Amino acid sequence: MAKLEYEDLSFEEHNDKIKVSFLNNYYFYLNKEDLEKIGKFSIQKNTINFDVPEKRAESRFNLLLSKGFNDLTNKLTGRKTVYIDRDSGIPLIGNNAFGLIDRNTSLIEVKPCTGCNLNCIYCSVDEGKIGKWVTDFLVEPNYLIAEFRTLVDFKGTEVEAHIGTHGEPFLYPKIIELIKGLSSTKNVKLISLDTNGTLLTKRLIDDLSLAGLSRINLSINALDEKLASKIAGTAYNLRHVLGMVRYSTKRMELLIAPIWLPGVNDNEIPKLIELSKDLGVTIGIQNFLNYKYGRNPVKAMDWEVFRDKMKRLEREYNAKLLFTEKDFGIKKTKGLPKPFKKGQVVKARVVCKGRLKNEKIAVTNNRNIAIPNCFKKGTINVKITRDKHNIFFARCLG
Repeated sequence: MAKLEYEDLSFEEHNDKIKVSFLNNYYFYLNKEDLEKIGKFSIQKNTINFDVPEKRAESRFNLLLSKGFNDLTNKLTGRKTVYIDRDSGIPLIGNNAFGLIDRNTSLIEVKPCTGCNLNCIYCSVDEGKIGKWVTDFLVEPNYLIAEFRTLVDFKGTEVEAHIGTHGEPFLYPKIIELIKGLSSTKNVKLISLDTNGTLLTKRLIDDLSLAGLSRINLSINALDEKLASKIAGTAYNLRHVLGMVRYSTKRMELLIAPIWLPGVNDNEIPKLIELSKDLGVTIGIQNFLNYKYGRNPVKAMDWEVFRDKMKRLEREYNAKLLFTEKDFGIKKTKGLPKPFKKGQVVKARVVCKGRLKNEKIAVTNNRNIAIPNCFKKGTINVKITRDKHNIFFARCLG
């Protein structure tokens, strides 16, 4: 009798299939008839039993799990999800949506997952249930931590680890484990994280503090609940978020980070400045910008106009509102070398779907490359169309 127990998998019957939940937020299905080919089976929450020897059950069931992971789905967004661990063969440098990004500074961006519980009308990456994306990504924490440490070693200086996902980082099931790994890395002086705050709880905040999180950047955009919900694109519990804002200040540094949407939340900006002064925290007001793949409900404010408005607010509220990277201790550092450059033709192996319809992710030279409108499989020739900061796009040739 084989008893296979799992920490991150749970099982439940679903008609003629077994629903397998992975890390609570993801799932796929296994056919009962495929399981019965292994042997007579039964399931409990985190356990599946077979009436065959353990080695046979384990090897055959692992094959089914591997196939099942090809259909991994995000419960929140409904999108197919690519699970990235070391065995996936997908490098963590090359994409703007997942993995690691080094923009030649002492701040390293850490992106463990995609997906969001809000549908903000201004979202620069069009995240949430209504977005255009067809694929989500989920990175195994140990793989992400190991590759992060390799990058920190290369840079040879103190760094800030910044968890800034395409979406909401508290949807990442292993967020505490990730932060512990980042905080225990030599030369990491600070860990920051961007969040909409809706999933915060007092217990989570306590756990984040103990794990080593230094600062929360919380994107609250209005103190009028109806307007806040309108901007969030869904129901928004302002009272809860404000409660978590106040509790967070007792445990770690907090930065209030509203987006100024011209003609939408102009009257809310002074209120948010007053809130930051009452709490004794920094406010980093962001100028809304138009992005190719973002949601653009309004036209971006000209930078000169934005700066003039901010200077007037600084005088009126006697508060510093205009910041540079220097204010946050971010310094220029040596950049990670690029194995290929824009215009170069390289051979790469297609490994999975990309975020957009008909987009593929290919790999070569320890980088991943996004290839829009790609219908090929296997090893292909591509021409690099973007290489800035080791984020690569390419065009499929032939």
